[in-house]
Amino acid sequence: PLLLDFKAARESQPDILLPMADDYPGGEERARWHLVHGLQLHSRHFGAAPSGCWPSEGAVSAATIALLNWQGFRWTASGQRVLLNSLGVSSASSDTVHRVYQLSRNDIALFFRDDELSDLIGFKYQDWHAEDAVADLTHRLAAIADEPAGPGRVVCIILDGENPWEYYPENGRFFLSELYRRLAEDPRFMLTTFSRCLDDASVPRRSLERLCAGSWVFGDLSTWMGHADKNQAWDMLVDARKQFLATLATRRRDEQDMARLERQLAVCEGSDWFWWPGEYNPEASVSEFEHLFRVQLAGLYHLIGVPPPDYLAAPFSHGATIAEGGMMRPARPP
Repeated sequence: PLLLDFKAARESQPDILLPMADDYPGGEERARWHLVHGLQLHSRHFGAAPSGCWPSEGAVSAATIALLNWQGFRWTASGQRVLLNSLGVSSASSDTVHRVYQLSRNDIALFFRDDELSDLIGFKYQDWHAEDAVADLTHRLAAIADEPAGPGRVVCIILDGENPWEYYPENGRFFLSELYRRLAEDPRFMLTTFSRCLDDASVPRRSLERLCAGSWVFGDLSTWMGHADKNQAWDMLVDARKQFLATLATRRRDEQDMARLERQLAVCEGSDWFWWPGEYNPEASVSEFEHLFRVQLAGLYHLIGVPPPDYLAAPFSHGATIAEGGMMRPARPP
């Protein structure tokens, strides 16, 4: 969303501070580049194109949806708070949250994460006995199943790919084994995938009139923008992008050289560079990532034949002294 439009951050936070730059030059072109090359990479490794796309932390906007729809994805997903913000409500029943949606004029389906259930697995159950955790989760699912609602509800439990299993005993083996056993035995629940939902005629789509830009983290885009350090990182990237475009305008490059330049630019555009700066991550991690970001930007300048600016030699974010733990934050502030 932010590659396409910095102002998307203000849809959920009208007073958020934006970078000094007005936008990211050629952002739509770059967003398309990432999607096309991501699809190529997936097809090369798995032998087929993916049917859906989970953007970084489920970050979406209306413009993002249009781009994913253009690329031919059948579905995408985001957080529950994004849905509530889009509907203009602070809470909603299962009949509202656990539905498949479609934004007007787009074919792509929208699924929304059940933040409470997902965060229990992501941040709470790791400290519980596996059987107790599964009993609690299935009890909550049963309560959802018992709520009055029309057919076709879909409860989306979405976790960060590498989290949270490193904090569970035996990497979650006990919890997951018990969970799948209990779900498979209970006739009220059916395990499925997003693609299967779209092929199931009993799962209707509801129309969503507008989509408020945000992600599964707090329902906004503050993960990447708004803090002074994050905004500075964006301005550093914008400077490099402008220099990149300026050198292309004055010097022709062969296909191999251009591919190398675009690859390095893509590395510098990675969303995690903007995730780390700020005051909620530990000093050591922030120091390492902001250093790597500056190194990658300097590498881009060297590739285009321009001396890196002096500010790339100095740290710009330091993090904070916090307790050790997982790097991810729950969908709602604790």
